[in-house]
Amino acid sequence: MKWDEFAGWGHKVADWAQEYHQTIADRPVRAQTEPGDILNALPASPPEGPESMEDIFRDFEQIVMPGMTHWQHPRFFAYFPTNATPPSVLAEYLVATLTAQCMLWQTSPAATEMETRVLDWLRQATGLPEDFSGVIQDSASGATLAAILTMRERALDWHGNTQGLAGQTPVRVYASREVHTSIDRAIWIAGIGEENLIRIPTNGPQRAMDIASLRKAIQADREAGLKPAGIVACVGGTGVGATDDIAAVAQVAQQEGLYLHVDAAWAGNAMICPEFRPMWAGTESADSIVFNPYKWIGGQFDGSVHFVRSPEDLTRTLAISPEYLRTHGKDGIINYSEWSVPLGRRFRALKLWFLIRAYGLDGLRKRIRDHVRWSQQLHDKIATTPGFEIVTPPMWSLWSFRYLREGFDPDDLNLRLVNAINDDGRIYLTQTRVDGDLVIRFQAGQFDTTEKDVMMAWDVITEIARGLE
Repeated sequence: MKWDEFAGWGHKVADWAQEYHQTIADRPVRAQTEPGDILNALPASPPEGPESMEDIFRDFEQIVMPGMTHWQHPRFFAYFPTNATPPSVLAEYLVATLTAQCMLWQTSPAATEMETRVLDWLRQATGLPEDFSGVIQDSASGATLAAILTMRERALDWHGNTQGLAGQTPVRVYASREVHTSIDRAIWIAGIGEENLIRIPTNGPQRAMDIASLRKAIQADREAGLKPAGIVACVGGTGVGATDDIAAVAQVAQQEGLYLHVDAAWAGNAMICPEFRPMWAGTESADSIVFNPYKWIGGQFDGSVHFVRSPEDLTRTLAISPEYLRTHGKDGIINYSEWSVPLGRRFRALKLWFLIRAYGLDGLRKRIRDHVRWSQQLHDKIATTPGFEIVTPPMWSLWSFRYLREGFDPDDLNLRLVNAINDDGRIYLTQTRVDGDLVIRFQAGQFDTTEKDVMMAWDVITEIARGLE
């Protein structure tokens, strides 16, 4: 394919994308294929010669599309969505066209300076104070790893990177079991070790870390000659939306001299609505915060917003500047590759710039408020439906329930129910466990979902529950 053919195919792909989004509700949400179907439909060996775009695109539609779960479906109520909006998709098109490597200011000044500006827009939008600076990471996992590495280095007086961890006093990190497994991975990769991730019990409807238990754990570690390094708190945990009392956790962190990272990967988006900010009160005292715009406000994957109070601590942990990466003769520049684990960086700020300008903060706030309101309406309806039990209350647009029937094992019954719902294809839900019990979780957050889509979930859930034997 040559560039003089590109515009024609670009039009075809754009037309296909528009039709796909306009008709996506007619498709089953989850892929209906069996394991191996796609693999077996793909040739075992690569082609020796070129193939036509007509053949390639035909196979895309016939082989690839049947195996896709439709994350942009308005009845995608599983996990958290990874939204795509028309302006951000167009921006991604431009990013792919430019294919800039935005590791340094000099390799793409516009990318660096736009990232600085757009991240400050989001700082203002979420009500964070001016002493936070932002960077776009590949994912919340990358931001969390950067935070864990920084708290490790700070606790070791910046000797971990130079001396290694052998012979160092073990560092300890504290979190509840409600935090995302990316924290576990970060602990592994950072060399801290799973045994040094201390799980703090939770209590209350928000399943928040018990502050007294947190203090006792830190004190016990100090008395044992270990080195407390930091705390990872969550706002809107993935399972059922667990949210720590950030103000209380921040007070402990300050008194103990510990680094505090707040994982708000999903719920942080809701903080563009002032009425939701009391749920993360105290976050202004954290050392770092992460949230994912693609999980709610429409800036599609990848790209996570990582705010830090001290960029100097972050760059002291991650920056390496060989001669070939230095920019001479320029003062006051930012090289965001020094703020991230990867050296390579995409022009991710462009899609956030397009997104925020195209909808405005008011347009994005309206969607979040609608999703929360509609989800709570469905919660209220399920709560009054015989045979159903609410397990965890709504945290923004996320809550959980289970179906109970006399003579049936609850875990087995609910696993069969969620599998039957997903095989049906009209909606998509996922399960989790709460205090050992298997429950079904619901969340509304797909950018184009409607009240009708959300309320349809009641019809599907109750219809399929009645049909279980």
